[in-house]
Amino acid sequence: MPNPQQSLRELPSVENLVKSLADTNTLPRALITAFVQREINVHRQEILTGATLSRTDIEKSITVKLQDFYASRLQPVINATGVIIHTNLGRSPLGKDAAQKLTEIATGYCNLEFNLPSGNRGKRASYLETALASLLGAESATSVNNCAAALVLTLRHLCKEGKNEVIVSRSELVEIGGGFRIPEILETSGAKLVEVGATNKTHLEDYAKAITSQTAMILKVHRSNFYIGGFTEEPEVIELAELAHSHDLPLVEDIGSGAIMNTEELAPIDHEPTPQEALRNGIDLICFSGDKLLGGPQSGIIAGKKSLVEGIKKEPFFRAVRCDKLILVVLQECIDTYLATKSEPNACAIPALQFISEKVNILRERAENIIASLPAELKSQCVITDSTARTGGGTMPKSEIPSIAISITPESISVNQMSKRLRTGTPALVGTVVDGKVHLDLRTVFPQQDEALAERLMNIY
Repeated sequence: MPNPQQSLRELPSVENLVKSLADTNTLPRALITAFVQREINVHRQEILTGATLSRTDIEKSITVKLQDFYASRLQPVINATGVIIHTNLGRSPLGKDAAQKLTEIATGYCNLEFNLPSGNRGKRASYLETALASLLGAESATSVNNCAAALVLTLRHLCKEGKNEVIVSRSELVEIGGGFRIPEILETSGAKLVEVGATNKTHLEDYAKAITSQTAMILKVHRSNFYIGGFTEEPEVIELAELAHSHDLPLVEDIGSGAIMNTEELAPIDHEPTPQEALRNGIDLICFSGDKLLGGPQSGIIAGKKSLVEGIKKEPFFRAVRCDKLILVVLQECIDTYLATKSEPNACAIPALQFISEKVNILRERAENIIASLPAELKSQCVITDSTARTGGGTMPKSEIPSIAISITPESISVNQMSKRLRTGTPALVGTVVDGKVHLDLRTVFPQQDEALAERLMNIY
């Protein structure tokens, strides 16, 4: 029988272990101490329930767990996955101008709600809202902290007691990610879902038959993260808008990805519907994400009829989901970038769009230069291969963008070991495993990161 008291004496001293870990870790000492105390208490309970643990095992376990805990801190990552809007890696990276402005605003005071000419209290985001409306061709626009909040706010404003039915096609009852589904969002807002049509076909008359005195609005949800093909049909937006307006109902669309430019002009991919098109076709109110194809910070954009937008801004819940100064300044700079390059899409300094439009021959040349910088024994393990990048982030599910990758067949370690070492080094380098090889797609690697990528490879063994 194991002797618990003897095993308890094997527990390491908190003070000694903290000192040892603090010498090799940059986490705050108070945090290391709390972490070690918690883990030792866990091991103490294990011993009291019959486990036999040595001091070496305990110290090793705590050290590994602390390393994993340290790795969970937000830190820079080189994205070599080929997924441009990678939700797990922070979605769209910001442009240099936006990042610089963010630093300026974050490290000082600003005129968030202060009118500089008059010296009186000003309106939050007045410049941004005007710029947004101008870019989108909308009567009015505003922003909140994410697209789900934008949709909930819209539903809360338009759905009232006795008039809360929202008509949605069955083919558009999507899950937007993280387990959140459109029907659940509708229920949260107090709306009553009215499903029409079938999974593959919804006709205009389906919408017409569903309209009652309790109908509050007709909702369209863009299928931005999946597609339906084959025997399908749905009414044109213009037709649906005419139907809604003939019954004095607003037509609202969650357009999702927020592509401002024509995506087919950037790469050999499909056209993604834009907010501008939706508004021109008769949509009264649109909402979309700011951190997807727009290339800005996490935010939700609401735009359309002035009366609807202004009504939404008066909702009490609006304050709970409004943007802070950091989101506002980054979004402001992002919109300014679009407006400044409206007539020159290829000059737009939005990293996500630059990644999409980068030429394959440029990527191949970068791959050649990276491999040329490696020592001979490592060069022999690397080959340049054709790859397929994707937009990701729940956008354009059919998009396949030709790309270039460096494929590595490690000699003295396994593929999984190499992948983990790349992920856990500094800077972290995240690729994929394809056909038993480490696959580093350069479409999502910034050119200025090529040298760091090569150094990570050289230090892998």
